[in-house]
Amino acid sequence: MLNKKIANNIPLKYHILFWLLYFSFNVVRWGSYFNDYWYSLKSNLVEFPIHIIVVYINVYYLIPKFILRRKYKTYIAWLFGILILVYLVRTGLNYLLVTKEIWPEAEEAGKFLETNHLIAVILGELYVLAFVTAIQLLIDWPIELRRNEDLAKLQLSTELKFLRTQIQPHFFFNTLNNLYALTLQKSDDAPRLVIKLSDIMQYVLYEVNSSKANLLEEINHINNYIDIEHIRFKDRIDSELDITGDIEDVQVPPLLFLSFIENCFKHGLKGNDNIKINMSFEILNKHYLEFKLSNTFNPEVVQENNHGIGIANTKRRLNLLFSNDYVLETDILDDTYNIYLKIPIQ
Repeated sequence: MLNKKIANNIPLKYHILFWLLYFSFNVVRWGSYFNDYWYSLKSNLVEFPIHIIVVYINVYYLIPKFILRRKYKTYIAWLFGILILVYLVRTGLNYLLVTKEIWPEAEEAGKFLETNHLIAVILGELYVLAFVTAIQLLIDWPIELRRNEDLAKLQLSTELKFLRTQIQPHFFFNTLNNLYALTLQKSDDAPRLVIKLSDIMQYVLYEVNSSKANLLEEINHINNYIDIEHIRFKDRIDSELDITGDIEDVQVPPLLFLSFIENCFKHGLKGNDNIKINMSFEILNKHYLEFKLSNTFNPEVVQENNHGIGIANTKRRLNLLFSNDYVLETDILDDTYNIYLKIPIQ
């Protein structure tokens, strides 16, 4: 909350310095106006403690308790009551300690509780209240905005990490199923699969530790996954990879493309004896990465309900990472499922 941060944002010494400067300015201002600096000093000594009390009540109590909770009518009622009390206390103290003239700046001597005098004192107090509160809030507001931005970044980072933890068990579960199928067949390819799986696990568990990963490493990770599927399905898989542009230093979100590759095998082999996969990465104007993926697809095969989290997870990550600065399109053309993804790169 804003009120909890104000006192910490502005050290006490600056509060004291501000009020001393404001007090000095007021003494000189009204002393010059009345041509009586002694009167100005005495009246400000009476009035400034009242100003300070009212300002801090407003900043630390009324605003957080009522304004920030949108209880505007209650705030106005409280403020009106405080201003009436200020009038009574300020006028009484001035009368007892400073001058018997209730309203010396008026052309004619004012009377206690006279309407014009009451309005003049309340407007003067509102001026001080609005002026000082505005300064305080203007100083604190940018700090509070930065704090909220930091909290939003932390929330984003936490959610992205959570989404990544969802990806990894999902991937390993599918790969272990492949290994299980080979062991049932007593296949000589099982040891190769274990090595490939070991490489992938090392990458996922130990090498991917930040929000960015090198694109070359991601492509190598994808190739390892495709090799695993080659081991399982052998000649039923035909895959091609094309890279255009210098991708050596390109950074991308880790494991972003994996869900698309998994779905190629998950859905592409349904109703098809063989599957052909074409994948390409291209750098556009050094600012965007264009990813294209197509695979054999049989739309006539009734797709079973899929409760996986892969694609939904990927879309959520894209929204969190790039907001509206990305393009993700899918379509089916001539028994081919196509994916087009365009994301900004550093």
